[in-house]
Amino acid sequence: MGGSTQIDGNPKFNVGLDEQFLKLKNEVLKNGLSILGFTGLGGSWKTTLATKLCWDEQVENDTCSSYWSNIQAAEAEVLILTLHTNQYSNPEIINQISKLIVLIVTNYGFHPFQLENFNLDQISISSFTALKNLKRLSLYMCNMSQVFETNTIPISEALPNLVELSIDYCKDMVQLPTGLCNITSLVNLTISNCHKLSSLPKEIGNLENLEHLRLSSCTDLEWLPDSIGRLSNLRLLDISKCISLRSLPEDIGNLSNLRSLYMINCAGCELPYSVINFENLKVICDEETAISWEDLNTNIKIEIPQADVNLNWLHPI
Repeated sequence: MGGSTQIDGNPKFNVGLDEQFLKLKNEVLKNGLSILGFTGLGGSWKTTLATKLCWDEQVENDTCSSYWSNIQAAEAEVLILTLHTNQYSNPEIINQISKLIVLIVTNYGFHPFQLENFNLDQISISSFTALKNLKRLSLYMCNMSQVFETNTIPISEALPNLVELSIDYCKDMVQLPTGLCNITSLVNLTISNCHKLSSLPKEIGNLENLEHLRLSSCTDLEWLPDSIGRLSNLRLLDISKCISLRSLPEDIGNLSNLRSLYMINCAGCELPYSVINFENLKVICDEETAISWEDLNTNIKIEIPQADVNLNWLHPI
């Protein structure tokens, strides 16, 4: 998918994409459910355009017409579900989308979206064959228990080629989906603002190709397993605003390829002695955490960002 490696942020356009984006906006249903199918050659900026639509205010507020019947389901590679409702059932055409690569589900409603009628069994033809090609999955403000826990087939078999998974503001998620750590193709994993997540499974060390692990604002996350030290390709780790995290795992010093570690608002997180092994690491943290790092390792680069006074990431007790 050309030009964009992340789907959980508002992308910047390259020169020449504005006209295509404006045309696509006119195809998106603005009220209730917005659906659009994308086809095209690799490197044609499908993911960038799809993500930009999710962040566009007019897509959320204005009204135009787009219908499932207009989608060339057999060729669609990108599917965006922009929801304003508490419940949703899939149309029959979803079973015809056999080449799906990117799935983005975003809830713009006031309450978490119930995905009980959107479990993985209903977006497959047979044994999840419709999702065998899926590479990027983004879920925003969705209730997760009915998505993964009710499926008889493990997520690793349903999504065997998944490269990027982003789960944001899914507040009922207390643990990672069963079998997620068996998807060894994962390169980017983002779990953010999931306040009931208290720990990661030791099996996370199986993700041998993982390069980016973002766990920001998971406020109940108390510990990370030592098996994280087996993520030999990990280059970025973000545990910012994980205010309950007690310490970094003892084996974290084994991450020889780690280049960026975000620890903003992690003042209570203790550092293990193994951090002396880091030589090419940049730590982004507050002043108190910086002092702890300087006491153990003078070879790393420390960056202290400007104070963030935004408290929206806190959740009610």
